[in-house]
Amino acid sequence: MPMPPPPTPKTQAIRPLPSLIFASRWLQLPLYLGLIAAQAVYVYHFWVELVHLLEAAFGNAQALQALITSIGYKSDITVNQLNETIIMLVVLALIDVVMISNLLIMVIVGGYETFVSRMNLESHPDQPEWLDHVNASVLKVKLGTAIIGISSIHLLKTFINAANYDEKVLMWQTLIHITFLLSAMAIAFTDRLMTRPHRPDAH
Repeated sequence: MPMPPPPTPKTQAIRPLPSLIFASRWLQLPLYLGLIAAQAVYVYHFWVELVHLLEAAFGNAQALQALITSIGYKSDITVNQLNETIIMLVVLALIDVVMISNLLIMVIVGGYETFVSRMNLESHPDQPEWLDHVNASVLKVKLGTAIIGISSIHLLKTFINAANYDEKVLMWQTLIHITFLLSAMAIAFTDRLMTRPHRPDAH
């Protein structure tokens, strides 16, 4: 005779105050929607710079001047056409925009999944690999890594255009980058200590 299935445990109703406190997580939704709007601004800025770069490559002097102004490039010689330094600085600026956009995606998707509500993307073919095991600690480490990458791009842009910067600016940017690097290493080390499995006591 088959055994009857075990009784399903009853879900205890949440009291009004804890329910209100738990529902307050939805107040973060406008913040993530605002970050989506900020990302749209970055997309627009990316295409404006890219169009200026393409127009300057075909000899448009106005587009070239717009690029020189946006990257803060200065030269003792009047620049009438694109040179390798300007192209490199513009491309690094575009990469910088892409990396910041990636950072925004991690904050929006990871933050919503961790602090607001599940997205149920398990069967979606485009689900990010890191979203399988995302939590507050993983998110902090990934954000720290992304910030280091963005800081590296800014530092490289500064070194390429070093003639237009004061020595103190170069020194402080380098120190700030090293601080970001040490902070990310400290966060990763702390996270590793907190998630290390405890070994059973040997008898």
